Amino acid sequence: MSTLTCFKSYDVRGRLGDELNEDICYGIGRGFARSIEPETVVVGYDIRPTSQALAGQLAEGLRDEGVDVIDIGLCGTEEVYFATSHYEAGGGLMVTASHNPIDYNGIKMVRAGSRPVSSADGLSEIQALVEADDFGPAKTRGTLEQRNPRDAYADCVVGFADVSTWRPMKVVVNAGNGVAGPAFDVIAAKLGAPVDFVRQHLTPDSTFPNGIPNPLLEENRAQTAELVLSEGADLGVAWDGDFDRCFFFDETGAFIDGEYVVGLLAGAFLGKHAGAKIIHDPRVIWALLDLVEAGGGEAVVSQSGHSHIKAKMREVDAVYGGEMSAHHYFRDFMYCDSGMIPWILLIEHMSTSGKKLSELVADMQARFPSSGEINFKLADKQPAIDAFEATYLPDAKGVDRLDGLSLDYGEWRVNLRQSNTEALLRLNVETRGDRALLASKVAEISKLITEA
Repeated sequence: MSTLTCFKSYDVRGRLGDELNEDICYGIGRGFARSIEPETVVVGYDIRPTSQALAGQLAEGLRDEGVDVIDIGLCGTEEVYFATSHYEAGGGLMVTASHNPIDYNGIKMVRAGSRPVSSADGLSEIQALVEADDFGPAKTRGTLEQRNPRDAYADCVVGFADVSTWRPMKVVVNAGNGVAGPAFDVIAAKLGAPVDFVRQHLTPDSTFPNGIPNPLLEENRAQTAELVLSEGADLGVAWDGDFDRCFFFDETGAFIDGEYVVGLLAGAFLGKHAGAKIIHDPRVIWALLDLVEAGGGEAVVSQSGHSHIKAKMREVDAVYGGEMSAHHYFRDFMYCDSGMIPWILLIEHMSTSGKKLSELVADMQARFPSSGEINFKLADKQPAIDAFEATYLPDAKGVDRLDGLSLDYGEWRVNLRQSNTEALLRLNVETRGDRALLASKVAEISKLITEA
């Protein structure tokens, strides 16, 4: 088999047909079994039309290597993470393309203990095995068993809530016709909270009649924002397709950028765990550093990407980790990311503080305004990177290459990095309260990148 382009840094992802298909998935099942050597593996899949068939071929490949398979069916990525640990399985495979276009699909992988499988930790070996395509005859077939861990998963998520502190409020929830709806309904029923949930597009639908759910894209936010306003809701919550990310809207319908959500959740944990360690990525940091210091915690930086964040959390025993991309990680959830735990914590934070969401983020937004992540799709990114370094590196007061290039100038800071999962160059700029400076630097750097 020729070189497979669907293998990325953290997962498998590719265009259906030529980059990812059932034959490749069968090989990945066998390769995963050979590399990871599990006795039992959990398999789940999202709502996309091809996901169940691809998951079926993963299971076939695993079983042909003598591995027993637990099929948990239609689910979210974090349900595979949970089930892998809950059933004490040796691995977990989730077929999902998350927010990618409809002609794509992919696979997220974990080993025992829900630890991630990345290119530096098994994924490259799996790729080599699949490309070699030298598995030979099938072994004694493993078993296939269907199980449903959702009730136990929901109990775990609800365990993060102290509903006795919640005040009555109205919350819009938008699953975008992905797989969040069924899991949300079970969690909401168990909470029994004084919250009026206004449901939007909670029924999984493989045709995605309301568009691929990806609230990071500005054009995908209007439905949630408009319903928050028309319902007079206190909060809006929206998920991506496999609900390992969640996004928030305040009572005015305004979208809350991810770095401020990380700050809010860090503050919520520091209120319960004095001196706790909080993991963050290096893209936008000033608001989070200020909040963690004020809360008596310890901020620890990590390279972006779920495998790096999870490894750093385990290394320093951090209670929480957050990325501005809306991935939130929890020590008491196998150090994994969850799209359901954050909204529970945020409702509790709003309830105990007695403040609206807009009020909770106003100070951070005023003192540390940021550009939000600006993406540039370039055929060749290197000329732009070289031009950026030549222009801005000489005058920087601080330089950090942990993840891309971060430059600190005292009153403003910039991070430029290549995406690990997409063909994009990503720009983030932040300042210390100066919005005019922010706008000026964004325009200046954007012009340099596009003209390089």
